[in-house]
Order: sequence, then C-alpha cells, then structure tokens
Amino acid sequence: MQSHEIRKRFLDFFEKRGHAVIPSASLVPKDDPSVLFNTAGMQPLVPYLLGQDHPKGKRLASSQKCVRTVDLDEVGDNTHATFFEMLGNWSLGDYWKKEAIEWSYELLTSKEEGFGLDPNRLYVTVFEGDENAPRDVESVEYWKAVGVPEHRIYFLGADANWWSPGDNGPCGPSSEMFYDLTDDGLGDLMHEEFLKADDEQKLVEIWNDVFMEYEKKDGKVISKLSQKNVDTGSGLERITTVLQGKSNFYATDLFHDAMVKIDELSDAEKVSDHQYSKSARIIADHIRSSVFLIADGVRPSNTDQGYVLRRILRRAIRHADTLALTEEALKHIARVFIAKFANVYLEVKNSSTEIERIIHEEESKFKDALKKGLKEFEKLGKRELTGSAAFHLYQTYGFPLEVIQELADVDVEGFETELQKHSALSSKGADQKFKGGLADTSKASIKYHTATHLLNAALRHVLGDHIQQKGSNITPERLRFDFTHDAKMTPEEKEAVEKWVNDAIQKALPVTFEEMDLDAAREKGAIGVFGEKYDDRVTVYSIGEGDSVVSMEICGGPHVQNTSELGMFKIKKEESSSAGVRRIKAVLE
Repeated sequence: MQSHEIRKRFLDFFEKRGHAVIPSASLVPKDDPSVLFNTAGMQPLVPYLLGQDHPKGKRLASSQKCVRTVDLDEVGDNTHATFFEMLGNWSLGDYWKKEAIEWSYELLTSKEEGFGLDPNRLYVTVFEGDENAPRDVESVEYWKAVGVPEHRIYFLGADANWWSPGDNGPCGPSSEMFYDLTDDGLGDLMHEEFLKADDEQKLVEIWNDVFMEYEKKDGKVISKLSQKNVDTGSGLERITTVLQGKSNFYATDLFHDAMVKIDELSDAEKVSDHQYSKSARIIADHIRSSVFLIADGVRPSNTDQGYVLRRILRRAIRHADTLALTEEALKHIARVFIAKFANVYLEVKNSSTEIERIIHEEESKFKDALKKGLKEFEKLGKRELTGSAAFHLYQTYGFPLEVIQELADVDVEGFETELQKHSALSSKGADQKFKGGLADTSKASIKYHTATHLLNAALRHVLGDHIQQKGSNITPERLRFDFTHDAKMTPEEKEAVEKWVNDAIQKALPVTFEEMDLDAAREKGAIGVFGEKYDDRVTVYSIGEGDSVVSMEICGGPHVQNTSELGMFKIKKEESSSAGVRRIKAVLE
C-alpha cells in the first residue's frame, strides 16, 4: 500500500464515521507566537479543544504537516524526522474512550476498510496514574473488549503516556499502540522486555489516542476542561514503514525516489556504508523539510523559523559534501520531493520555482562561506577548539555551532560565553541613550541600525566621500538618516544606492566588531558621526571581511550578526532636512 493510499484510507475511514475532513494548517502557527511551528495535529485546533465551536462540527479528521527539531541529532535512525505528516481524528466534546479505541483497533486490523495489520503483533500502553489523574483502567477494559490480551497492555507514567502541547493548554492521559517489526515476532513480553524492545526499535509506536479532559497552566494541571475531547495521532511515515514491511521509513515510497537520486548524484568512494547511509538520510529528511517550510512562506534567516530552515539546509549541505554530491544536487533532490507531494499539497506545487531557487541560493552562499571557513579551520590545525576559536568561525563565516562540532571537539561553554559577550558589547550604550538614534533595542530596530551603516557607505560610494552622517532616528518600522549633501538626489542616484545596499545584503556579509584606541580606529579608516564625542577606547563595527569590507564605523551598537538578516532595502522618501543636509526615509521589506 503506497503512502498516498494510506493517507486516503485513514481520512476515508473517519469520514464514513461522521468526521469532517479538514485541510492541513500551515507549518507556521497563525495565532500562537509561543512556538515556531505546528508540532502536532492538534495544535491548530487548541481553541476548539478548549470549547470554541468549530465551523465543521464536533468530529474532525486531517493529515497535518508538522515540524519538530528537538530530536535533530536522532535524524538518520529508523524513526525520527524533522518534517512529518500526522494523521489524526478528533472528538470535540462528542465521543469518548470507547469509540476512539474501537476505531483505532478497527482501522489498524481490518482488511476491508483498514490497514490489515496482524493483531498478534500489537502492544498497547496506558496511563498508570499520578497526582493529576487516576490510573486509566477504563481504557484497559476497552482494549480487552476489542481483543487485545491484558498481558500485552502496559501501564506507563506521565513521561510516556501523558500529552500536552506545552506548559499551557489542553492535556490528558494517552494510550499508545506499538507494532512488532521483527521477522519472527517477539510474542508475549514482560513489562521490562517491552521497554527494552521499544528502546531497541524492534517495536514502533504507530498511533496515540489522547483523552483530553484537563487544562495545564504554567506547567501545572489546574482543572478539568468544559468538555471531554479525543485527540489521536498516527504518523504517516511510521505507519507507511510498517505497512510496506520496511525497517525504516527512508526505504518507503515517501523517500525512495529521493534516496535513488542521492545515489545517482553521489561520488562517495571513501565513505563507509554507515556514514553514507546516515548522510543520505539526513540530506533526504532536511531537503524534504525545507521544501515544505519554503512552500509555507519560511525564508532562510538568522532568527526564528528562518533560522531553523537555514540550519537544516546548511546541515544538508555539509552532508552533501561528505557524499561528494554534484553541483546543485540539493535542488535536484528538492525537485523529487516537489513531484512527490505536488498533487497532495497545492502550496508545494505553486511554490516549486521559488523552492528550487532558495535552496540553490542558500547552497551557493554557504559553500562559498565554507570554503573560506574551512581554510581558516585548517590553518588552526586542531581537532579541539576553544570557545573563542569556534565563535570566530561562527561569527565570521556563518558556521552554525553544530557544524563546527562536526569538524572538531568544541568548548561549548566557552563558545556560549563569547556569544554572550558579543551580545552584551553589541548592545553597549543602547540601554542608556540608544546611541545611533534607536528608539529601542528590538530585533527590528537593530536591523534598521545595521542598515544605516550600509546606507551611509552606499551614499559615500554613489555621491562621494563628502557625505557625513548628521543624525538618525530608528524605530521598529523604519529608519531616518540625515547626511551632508547640497543637491536633491536624482532617481538614478537613489536607485544606485538601493542596489548597492541590497547587493551587500544578498552577499550575506558578517558583521564584526573590535575594541581599539580612537586614534587607531581613525588610522584604520573607521568613520564616525560628525560632532560625536568619543571615549579614548571605541568599538569599531565592520561589515564584510578582508578585502570585502564595505563599511567600517565607530559605533556603540547594537547590530545584527550578518547582513542576510536584513531583508530588502527600499528608499521611501528623500528630502531636504536643513541647509546642506538631506534626509532619507527607508524601510526593510
């Protein structure tokens, strides 16, 4: 049974039982700033689980796109992925444990409408009870009634059989279903034997029924909900693995074509079979996740969802290098996944060109930085790095910490100390008078502050070295920059300035700083604000490195760490401020 048939059979099964099939929500939560992504099928439905009426009724089913990165280091084994589809059905104050358990068992074992799995290979866990809720003997009786022997039902604690979306929201005990993947069958298992088989991945969890009747606030269960809800989830990747008789989901049709493509594009002669398998799986997983993230509007950046996308793309690039994949390989692998999911998710089909473009650009950009960074790393000649050395690779060449750790043993504590020192120094003076004209030190204002440095350099490049900054005013919505110039700027000059700034942003230049004596800063060529009084020791911020430094200014910060964080620069207005002084108002889009 192919994955698209499994997805359809699940949804059809519940539609026949009165459930409205709803489309997947975006990976990016609409009204929940507390999380970066939807990590479970129930997450977009929290308001309705808390009692709000859903327009489609009290019974729902869907295949929800999800992203989780908490198990990133586990990606490459048999059962972990960053992106996955969660098949789920919900009762919003309608049916309860009896129906949920009966339908779960029927769908798993029925050969007519379900998946036809061997019931003798099923194992079930239920909640053992604690101070928040009693032992779930009710579920045990319903499992026994449908045919699961009592000795194959195991009581487990809240760490395994209690589910909530976080520290706040609806929650409750769960009952999980596991399937035996071994060739000969494990047979009856004692409690400890079951736990050992699960740990060794001889068993795989294929479904989870959550009985939501409690509410959590600030990490504590505070009360019961106004209604009893059922929230179930079955990972498409895992159930597909089981139904197709595979030992891992990279061998299923969900990944098969991509793994073949990776093999075609690889020239890894000196890589062990184990390393090849792990790298190939990581590449496939991360590119599939990137396809869906980009389709849902996420773009690579150094913050929030964009940081996750950049991180997994760069991790895929590193493993692509390990397997000696050909030029533009990741774009071709992405194309395989686009073809696989275009008929299921319209957003993937509609974004296909953009997906390929972004993956190719990020790959090219990071490979350029890697070449420079790897040369620097080789100069160090060490497989153990101090925190400051690792931070230099991070700050100057854009190496994520996890990439550096793949190259060498890193003093992580020292790295974190350097990162904190950078943040503190970058914000020096901002907590007092917001030097540089900042209204605050929000992320948006900091981006605009860095953009004024690029604007200053662009004006000097286009109009001449007579340009001097006369003042600035920065808010989270825009920047205002005053500078010495006698004439109104022509449309061509404004266009040239915009292009210069945006070219610098697109080059993903590092933003670095150095403390030095004021005289040394001036000798080095650093510029400052006209009329500003400086201390004998100053901080000089440089944008770019080596011969590619495009801006060097005496400044108190704060700044972003790389120009790629800024977005598109656009001049909205250029006007007179006073005699001999012009004013530019600009935004980042």
